[in-house]
Amino acid sequence: MTLEINSLTKIFGTAKALDAVTFSVPTGSLVGVIGRSGAGKSTLLRAINRLSDATSGQILFNGADVSAYKAADLLRWRARAAMVFQQFNLAGRLDVMTNVLLGRLSHVSTLRAALNLYSETDRAIATAALDLVDMADYAAQRAESLSGGQQQRVAIARALAQEPELILADEPVASLDPRNTRIVMDTLQRLNREFGITILVNLHSIDLARHYCDRLIGLQGGRMFFDGTAAQLTDGVVRDLYGMESGEAGVENNPLSAVQPVANMEMTK
Repeated sequence: MTLEINSLTKIFGTAKALDAVTFSVPTGSLVGVIGRSGAGKSTLLRAINRLSDATSGQILFNGADVSAYKAADLLRWRARAAMVFQQFNLAGRLDVMTNVLLGRLSHVSTLRAALNLYSETDRAIATAALDLVDMADYAAQRAESLSGGQQQRVAIARALAQEPELILADEPVASLDPRNTRIVMDTLQRLNREFGITILVNLHSIDLARHYCDRLIGLQGGRMFFDGTAAQLTDGVVRDLYGMESGEAGVENNPLSAVQPVANMEMTK
């Protein structure tokens, strides 16, 4: 399966947040989207998920026109293309398990979800998702009692509970300290490598993007500016992309060097 973005354009008033963006992503890729604040990174991911519809252009997934989906088809697409947000978007007063079960909403009726009447299959999937991000021991704990890094891993588990084919991670580590940044990025990378889930992730840090992503897409003023590998993203390209010194874009302030390597978490299929 391949995700294809064709001439995607999003206009707010008189400003183009996305301007004829075109690229394709083969299944199983881990792609980083980089660029200055306001370059269109979040708008791009939200448009792909259809949280905010593009003004024009086309989104294709495995040949199907996602941009034309409505009603039930659109809900199914949002389940297949799971979002992970910068601010976690968890229900703080609910326990971790209930938060992850919310990822099953596309599989259960609204009434059953409201009454917390999830099936044994749903609960097994949610438990497995928590296991995959090493958070199963916190299942009964309230989400608001967790650290930022733990909450983001719960948010990833909720996304996994949707059984997605694509994860769209919008600045998932922007509010985390260096250690938790490494843990969350390691988690996303292992989900991609071991389970073949296609991942598009917006990142501010160039070092993180170079270290974790197979391919990088750079946006500048809503337009495609760069599309290539980490090796091809030279400091000169970074300066041109950001219009500033590379260090200001997170090249010299490397979150990867601020902590010792995090021990690998056990993940089983």
